Amino acid sequence: MTRQTPTPQENPFGPARQVPLVGIARETQELQQPLIDALVQVVRSGRFVLGPVVEQLEREIAQLVGVKHAVGCASGSDALLLALMALDVGPGDEVIVPSYTFFATASAPWRLGARVVFADIEPEGYTLDVDDVARRITPRTKAIIPVHLFGQCADMVRLRQLAQEHRLHLIEDAAQAIGAAMEGAGAGSLGTAGCFSFYPTKNLGGLGDGGMITTDDAHLAQRLRLFRLHGMQPRYHHSVVGINSRLDALQAAALLVKLRRLPHWTARRQENAARYRQLFQQYGLTDWVRLPVTLRGRTHVWNQYVIRVPAEHRDALRAHLAQCGVSTEIYYPVPLHQQPCFASLAAGRLPETERAARETIALPAFAHLEPEEQQYVVQSIAQYVELHSRGKAEAAA
Repeated sequence: MTRQTPTPQENPFGPARQVPLVGIARETQELQQPLIDALVQVVRSGRFVLGPVVEQLEREIAQLVGVKHAVGCASGSDALLLALMALDVGPGDEVIVPSYTFFATASAPWRLGARVVFADIEPEGYTLDVDDVARRITPRTKAIIPVHLFGQCADMVRLRQLAQEHRLHLIEDAAQAIGAAMEGAGAGSLGTAGCFSFYPTKNLGGLGDGGMITTDDAHLAQRLRLFRLHGMQPRYHHSVVGINSRLDALQAAALLVKLRRLPHWTARRQENAARYRQLFQQYGLTDWVRLPVTLRGRTHVWNQYVIRVPAEHRDALRAHLAQCGVSTEIYYPVPLHQQPCFASLAAGRLPETERAARETIALPAFAHLEPEEQQYVVQSIAQYVELHSRGKAEAAA
């Protein structure tokens, strides 16, 4: 297919167009009055921490995920920490995690004194390489934390088999994957526990921090509720040392409003991903840009749309897109096994992780992104490729 390459003069949108990476303002504007009404109801109730609104959100998240129990907490990071605490993970234990993830995935076991063991990722979905995980299991391994990165589940079929074989806990980091599924089962229902974040940039984002842990295990749910409240039950009686990690009613009220729109927003994100693929093909860029894929048996909810480009062009392309007014991000420029705070772990090399850190760029893909904005993004990338090709040809002449 012949590559279509716009020049700046041909660009129908003009050079000053701004395309944000996330659409929080647009999302909030759509629901401004329902959000205000919900917050006013909480203010009038005087119940600001936990309470009936949080309990309603817990029930509805449990139903969405397909589990019996959901326990609200203060953040997605705390969700991971609480899950590990409730499962008695601590000193002497090993927890296998990906290095290509947000910091909280590894900091949670580290804070409890467990040894963090980094495993590599597979290159298509950026999730844990199950074969590499298997090689890293030792008699001290107690848990695996797969991350459903960018909105797509890790290979939970094989990971569950591995966890059952070695009697390990499987804690899903589903912070970016609410509504995702594998073979029809929701993210957060596929392991011992699922951990969600309601940070504003997530597909279901609050007006601040918030988190949730999901499980089918009634005993684990009871322990999670105990640990999120300083280990206090009944009042002023402490059987364990917990933490203070309660979900605010104001956040729960806002999330309940947004939850009604989540199916529509998810469908819009999926449409955006399909449109990006069409546009990259239309502009003849698929030989230069490696597009993300939905792996077999999985439902992708596209928290991020992450492309891969030649490493030597990644930063220059980002700079070009910034000049065009297109916001992008790198998830993640420094893998966790290369972070100074984890230097003592001597994790060695993780080649696929390190390659992804050099080559990936996240493009705008939020639910309120307009088709013409997507076309502008791809046109801007085509401009960069054309300019590079032209410069290379002139240098060779």
